[in-house]
Amino acid sequence: MAYTPRLKSKYKEEIVSALKDKFQYKSVMQVPKLEKIAINQGVGAGVTDKKVVEFAISELTTITGQQAVAAKSKKDISNFKLRKGMPVGVRVTLRDNQMYEFLDRLVAVALPRIRDFKGINDKGFDGKGNYTLGVSEQIIFPEINIDKINKIQGMDITFVTSAKTDVEALELLKQFGLPFKNQNK
Repeated sequence: MAYTPRLKSKYKEEIVSALKDKFQYKSVMQVPKLEKIAINQGVGAGVTDKKVVEFAISELTTITGQQAVAAKSKKDISNFKLRKGMPVGVRVTLRDNQMYEFLDRLVAVALPRIRDFKGINDKGFDGKGNYTLGVSEQIIFPEINIDKINKIQGMDITFVTSAKTDVEALELLKQFGLPFKNQNK
Protein backbone atom coordinates (compact mmCIF):
# COMPACT_ATOMS: atom_id res chain seq x y z
CA MET A 1 0.00 0.00 0.00
CA ALA A 2 1.34 3.42 -0.93
CA TYR A 3 2.13 6.05 1.68
CA THR A 4 -0.41 8.87 2.10
CA PRO A 5 0.47 12.02 4.10
CA ARG A 6 -1.57 12.60 7.26
CA LEU A 7 -3.09 15.91 6.11
CA LYS A 8 -4.04 14.47 2.70
CA SER A 9 -6.11 11.74 4.30
CA LYS A 10 -7.50 14.25 6.84
CA TYR A 11 -8.64 16.42 3.92
CA LYS A 12 -10.43 13.52 2.22
CA GLU A 13 -12.01 12.12 5.38
CA GLU A 14 -12.84 15.18 7.52
CA ILE A 15 -12.26 18.56 5.86
CA VAL A 16 -14.33 17.89 2.70
CA SER A 17 -17.44 16.96 4.68
CA ALA A 18 -16.97 19.84 7.16
CA LEU A 19 -16.64 22.45 4.39
CA LYS A 20 -19.49 20.90 2.39
CA ASP A 21 -21.80 21.22 5.40
CA LYS A 22 -20.67 24.74 6.31
CA PHE A 23 -20.97 26.30 2.83
CA GLN A 24 -23.82 24.06 1.53
CA TYR A 25 -21.99 22.82 -1.55
CA LYS A 26 -24.08 20.56 -3.78
CA SER A 27 -21.13 18.36 -4.76
CA VAL A 28 -17.82 17.40 -3.16
CA MET A 29 -16.13 18.69 -6.32
CA GLN A 30 -17.13 22.26 -5.32
CA VAL A 31 -15.25 22.01 -2.03
CA PRO A 32 -12.07 24.12 -2.22
CA LYS A 33 -8.75 22.32 -2.07
CA LEU A 34 -5.12 23.26 -1.61
CA GLU A 35 -3.56 23.19 -5.08
CA LYS A 36 0.05 24.17 -4.37
CA ILE A 37 2.38 25.90 -1.96
CA ALA A 38 4.92 28.30 -3.46
CA ILE A 39 7.89 29.36 -1.34
CA ASN A 40 9.98 32.39 -2.34
CA GLN A 41 13.08 33.81 -0.74
CA GLY A 42 14.53 37.11 -1.90
CA VAL A 43 18.33 37.19 -1.94
CA GLY A 44 19.34 40.76 -2.71
CA ALA A 45 22.97 40.10 -1.77
CA GLY A 46 23.10 37.50 -4.56
CA VAL A 47 23.94 40.27 -7.03
CA THR A 48 27.40 40.73 -5.54
CA ASP A 49 28.05 37.30 -4.01
CA LYS A 50 27.05 34.14 -5.88
CA LYS A 51 27.65 31.95 -2.81
CA VAL A 52 24.65 33.55 -1.04
CA VAL A 53 22.31 32.23 -3.73
CA GLU A 54 23.87 28.76 -3.53
CA PHE A 55 23.39 28.71 0.27
CA ALA A 56 19.78 29.84 -0.12
CA ILE A 57 19.11 27.12 -2.72
CA SER A 58 20.57 24.42 -0.47
CA GLU A 59 18.63 25.67 2.59
CA LEU A 60 15.29 25.85 0.74
CA THR A 61 15.92 22.42 -0.77
CA THR A 62 16.61 21.05 2.71
CA ILE A 63 13.46 22.65 4.17
CA THR A 64 11.07 21.55 1.42
CA GLY A 65 12.57 18.26 0.27
CA GLN A 66 12.39 19.41 -3.35
CA GLN A 67 15.10 21.06 -5.46
CA ALA A 68 14.85 24.86 -5.33
CA VAL A 69 15.76 27.05 -8.31
CA ALA A 70 17.24 30.53 -8.56
CA ALA A 71 14.84 33.29 -9.58
CA LYS A 72 16.50 35.58 -12.11
CA SER A 73 15.88 39.29 -12.66
CA LYS A 74 13.70 40.21 -15.62
CA LYS A 75 15.24 43.60 -16.41
CA ASP A 76 18.22 45.87 -15.80
CA ILE A 77 18.09 48.26 -12.83
CA SER A 78 21.17 50.47 -12.68
CA ASN A 79 20.54 51.81 -9.15
CA PHE A 80 20.84 48.28 -7.75
CA LYS A 81 23.72 47.29 -10.09
CA LEU A 82 21.37 44.65 -11.47
CA ARG A 83 21.53 43.11 -14.93
CA LYS A 84 18.87 41.03 -16.65
CA GLY A 85 19.28 37.35 -15.80
CA MET A 86 21.16 37.79 -12.50
CA PRO A 87 19.92 35.63 -9.62
CA VAL A 88 17.91 37.71 -7.13
CA GLY A 89 15.99 35.04 -5.25
CA VAL A 90 15.18 31.38 -4.74
CA ARG A 91 11.84 29.65 -5.25
CA VAL A 92 10.21 26.25 -5.06
CA THR A 93 6.66 25.06 -5.79
CA LEU A 94 5.27 22.09 -3.88
CA ARG A 95 2.34 19.96 -5.00
CA ASP A 96 0.53 16.80 -3.85
CA ASN A 97 2.35 14.66 -1.24
CA GLN A 98 5.34 16.99 -0.73
CA MET A 99 2.93 19.92 -0.28
CA TYR A 100 0.99 18.12 2.46
CA GLU A 101 4.19 16.98 4.19
CA PHE A 102 5.56 20.55 4.18
CA LEU A 103 2.25 21.94 5.50
CA ASP A 104 2.23 19.34 8.27
CA ARG A 105 5.79 20.26 9.35
CA LEU A 106 5.00 23.99 9.09
CA VAL A 107 1.93 23.76 11.35
CA ALA A 108 3.18 21.16 13.83
CA VAL A 109 6.86 22.06 14.19
CA ALA A 110 8.01 25.31 12.55
CA LEU A 111 5.32 27.86 13.50
CA PRO A 112 5.36 26.94 17.22
CA ARG A 113 9.13 27.61 17.23
CA ILE A 114 8.63 31.31 16.42
CA ARG A 115 9.49 33.46 19.42
CA ASP A 116 6.43 35.14 21.07
CA PHE A 117 4.08 33.47 18.58
CA LYS A 118 0.45 34.51 18.99
CA GLY A 119 -0.94 33.19 15.69
CA ILE A 120 -0.64 34.23 12.06
CA ASN A 121 -2.37 37.27 10.63
CA ASP A 122 -5.45 36.75 8.46
CA LYS A 123 -4.77 39.85 6.34
CA GLY A 124 -2.64 38.00 3.76
CA PHE A 125 -5.49 37.00 1.43
CA ASP A 126 -5.52 38.34 -2.14
CA GLY A 127 -9.27 38.38 -2.82
CA LYS A 128 -9.14 35.24 -4.98
CA GLY A 129 -8.73 32.64 -2.24
CA ASN A 130 -4.92 32.59 -2.01
CA TYR A 131 -2.99 33.32 1.19
CA THR A 132 0.58 34.52 1.64
CA LEU A 133 2.44 34.13 4.92
CA GLY A 134 5.72 35.88 5.62
CA VAL A 135 8.29 34.12 7.79
CA SER A 136 11.09 36.32 9.11
CA GLU A 137 13.67 33.59 9.87
CA GLN A 138 14.51 30.32 8.15
CA ILE A 139 15.83 28.91 11.43
CA ILE A 140 12.31 28.04 12.65
CA PHE A 141 12.54 24.91 10.51
CA PRO A 142 14.23 22.04 12.38
CA GLU A 143 16.02 20.89 9.20
CA ILE A 144 18.25 23.98 9.31
CA ASN A 145 21.39 23.68 11.43
CA ILE A 146 21.86 27.04 13.16
CA ASP A 147 25.64 26.62 13.28
CA LYS A 148 25.93 26.27 9.50
CA ILE A 149 23.91 29.30 8.36
CA ASN A 150 25.74 32.44 7.36
CA LYS A 151 22.79 34.87 7.25
CA ILE A 152 19.26 34.79 8.68
CA GLN A 153 16.75 35.38 5.90
CA GLY A 154 12.98 35.35 5.66
CA MET A 155 10.69 33.83 3.07
CA ASP A 156 7.17 34.12 1.70
CA ILE A 157 4.95 31.05 1.72
CA THR A 158 1.94 31.27 -0.61
CA PHE A 159 -0.96 28.84 -0.30
CA VAL A 160 -2.82 28.59 -3.62
CA THR A 161 -6.34 27.21 -3.21
CA SER A 162 -9.24 26.56 -5.54
CA ALA A 163 -11.55 28.61 -3.27
CA LYS A 164 -13.58 31.36 -4.94
CA THR A 165 -13.59 33.69 -1.91
CA ASP A 166 -11.25 34.54 0.95
CA VAL A 167 -13.80 33.31 3.52
CA GLU A 168 -13.78 29.82 1.99
CA ALA A 169 -9.97 29.81 1.80
CA LEU A 170 -9.67 30.98 5.43
CA GLU A 171 -11.94 28.17 6.59
CA LEU A 172 -10.00 25.61 4.50
CA LEU A 173 -6.65 26.71 5.96
CA LYS A 174 -8.13 26.74 9.50
CA GLN A 175 -9.29 23.15 8.94
CA PHE A 176 -5.73 22.21 7.95
CA GLY A 177 -4.58 23.59 11.31
CA LEU A 178 -3.01 26.95 10.44
CA PRO A 179 -3.12 28.93 13.71
CA PHE A 180 -4.80 32.23 12.78
CA LYS A 181 -5.07 34.97 15.43
CA ASN A 182 -8.38 35.19 17.27
CA GLN A 183 -10.91 37.50 15.61
CA ASN A 184 -12.71 38.34 18.88
CA LYS A 185 -10.11 40.75 20.29
